[in-house]
Amino acid sequence: MSTRKQRNGNRTHLPARGQEAGSAAPVRRGFSEGTNPRHPPAGGGYWIYGRHAVNAALANPEREVTRILLAPQAEGKLDITRKLPEPQVTEMKEIDRIVGGDAVHQGVAAQVKPLPGYVIEDVLHLEKGPLVILDQVSDPHNVGAVLRSAAAFNAAGVILPKDHSAPETAAMAKAACGALDIIKLITVTNLASAMRELKEAGWWIVGLDGEAKETLNTLKLDSKTVLVLGAEGKGMRRLTSESCDFMAKLPMGKRMESLNVSNAAAIALYHLYTVTS
Repeated sequence: MSTRKQRNGNRTHLPARGQEAGSAAPVRRGFSEGTNPRHPPAGGGYWIYGRHAVNAALANPEREVTRILLAPQAEGKLDITRKLPEPQVTEMKEIDRIVGGDAVHQGVAAQVKPLPGYVIEDVLHLEKGPLVILDQVSDPHNVGAVLRSAAAFNAAGVILPKDHSAPETAAMAKAACGALDIIKLITVTNLASAMRELKEAGWWIVGLDGEAKETLNTLKLDSKTVLVLGAEGKGMRRLTSESCDFMAKLPMGKRMESLNVSNAAAIALYHLYTVTS
């Protein structure tokens, strides 16, 4: 019987990697090539807006907040539990001017610095996940929505390749609805190398692909699972898919060929949440 996977009826059982040969827990390794531990990304600050996003930023001790704006009708809506700049009370139209008239800011906004950069070592040796890899997903709204689902279903982190991925922005923070300051967003220089490190640390990697033969619900998954999703249209790159242990698709009706990447991530994360909780 293969040590890589065992068949149990029509379900594929994924054993814990660390148990494959009775080995001890993996040895902690150095940082992936080309990554820097907790180094703030280049660039200046930006505005986060909306009550959920702002309160999450204010509660995050790793988030540097340089200015807080508050409309009179929103007073009492901020939850400040650490030392921060005093909120400036101003008119709604002034917040409109700063963050954009079409931004749904609910009368609150905060100027922040980008979060310290997380690295693969921050999640590599966790006892459980799941984790999500987004391969070249460049729309910040999609990344934000995935972060929100990751927070809802107890994921440990979201991993992006350095190139051709969405940067941290106000749009991402708003779509994440606070999850940007809850879920570790990890950027790696070499995605294939990071996936290899994850495997060595005991994680099983499942790529989601509409053309896969198996469906996600036929895999018997544990909490040390990494879900990989590619960009809409292009899908994941060849080297990324080849680095996965399994490829699976979501069970769905024939009237629709595919889902938005953030919707697919939400369904897959929900499935993992229900079978591993």
